[in-house]
Amino acid sequence: MEGGPSRAPIRLVRRTSFSASHRIWRSDWDEARNRKVFGASASPLSHGHNYELDVCVTGDVDPETGMLVDLKWLKEVLIREIEARFDHRDLNDDTPYFKDAPPTAERVAQVVFELLEAALPAGMLHAVRLRPLRDLEVEVTR
Repeated sequence: MEGGPSRAPIRLVRRTSFSASHRIWRSDWDEARNRKVFGASASPLSHGHNYELDVCVTGDVDPETGMLVDLKWLKEVLIREIEARFDHRDLNDDTPYFKDAPPTAERVAQVVFELLEAALPAGMLHAVRLRPLRDLEVEVTR
């Protein structure tokens, strides 16, 4: 390689986790409609998940530091924007994000993406991957 190493963009993934409860139920629907739409997940009672969240950022490596991003700073962003808002919370009752729609895995992933996209430098966030269960992942990408 002439002129040194390639300057290809890098993708870096940082994992965090949070525990939260939620219920998949619309109070403006009757029980039959809730069960028809949400199936086995439908319940007016809350239950909890241990969510795993992978956050993928992208960009160029800083030639001075050799890093895409300071990992300590990125962890602080995740604590402030995600863990502080959702960890040990009831997503329906303790957050403003799910007043009009149940906190399905898809909707939680969308909200997390929107919060991080606003908190990180423009264009840095590439994707979030949320795992509420071992056998379920939801990914939102730019």
